[in-house]
Amino acid sequence: MDLSANIVRYGELRPCKTAFIDAHTPGSDQKENFTIIGGGVSESPDQHVHISVPHGFNIGAAGQPPHCRNSLHDHHTAEAFFVLSGRWRFFWGRWGTAGEVVLEPGDIFNIPTGIFRGFENIGTDYGMIMAILGGDDAGGGVMWAPQVIEEAADHGLVLGENGKLYDTKKQQRLPEGVAPMPLMTEEELAKRPEPTTAEVLPNHVARYWDMVALADRAPCKVIGATGLLKDRPGFEVDFITRASASATQSASGQPSVLMPVKGHWRVDWTEGHAILAPGDTMSVPAGLAHSATPSMTGEAALYRITATEDAAGPTWKG
Repeated sequence: MDLSANIVRYGELRPCKTAFIDAHTPGSDQKENFTIIGGGVSESPDQHVHISVPHGFNIGAAGQPPHCRNSLHDHHTAEAFFVLSGRWRFFWGRWGTAGEVVLEPGDIFNIPTGIFRGFENIGTDYGMIMAILGGDDAGGGVMWAPQVIEEAADHGLVLGENGKLYDTKKQQRLPEGVAPMPLMTEEELAKRPEPTTAEVLPNHVARYWDMVALADRAPCKVIGATGLLKDRPGFEVDFITRASASATQSASGQPSVLMPVKGHWRVDWTEGHAILAPGDTMSVPAGLAHSATPSMTGEAALYRITATEDAAGPTWKG
């Protein structure tokens, strides 16, 4: 079986610099958005989708130079990030001041639904974070904090209620019958929680070196009903290291995705193999027996995302 079409190489990722409403806003205008698997939540027709086959979840990425930030937003379904490179500050709340956490390479953050969140590269070089969004339609788009929409309009970008962007600098206007995206009311905003850092970290952030220690004999369940970060958002996330990798081939009844974060990995299946490097993404079809093992000496870690039969929705409170 030829699976070359199922692999997206880091060096072949095609960015979109006009994906979201803050694409012209100073401080956010150098972002690059990548839609790797699934339709994603981009508001721009310029967004390239690398693999459009439904998986039950979406895989994307954000690349940003130092001091560039992604504006405050929310989704109806789960949003989880792991850091591929760089040093990142995540912040949340109505004004982005309720709490914050700094993540290093390999760390993962399963962000609670129902709160505005943003992030910025606070490192010294271009950085990349990989994203997992629940559901095939990723929850129907993005909800922006009101001030983000207002500031974007000052710089020429208007978001229609149809979820599409219109650039007034290019003489684009809202089509007849399409109104601007309405701002959330003060009543709606007042219902949103403002969790502190101390409230969020224990149940939503897992550190790379903690997971390395926990994956010394078997893959570490990171996101799942029994995971470190207990959630059932329509997918599960496992963390695998050299110590917990197995050459025994096995299959899942659901689609899965392999995403190395450290080292090179060899993926074998009956009729072929592939070598994956950090930043590469491989879609594994449901029912395909395969194995993933480090192909070189040295540090090696990989995230595996697998669809589940749980409905994609708000962060699980079970």
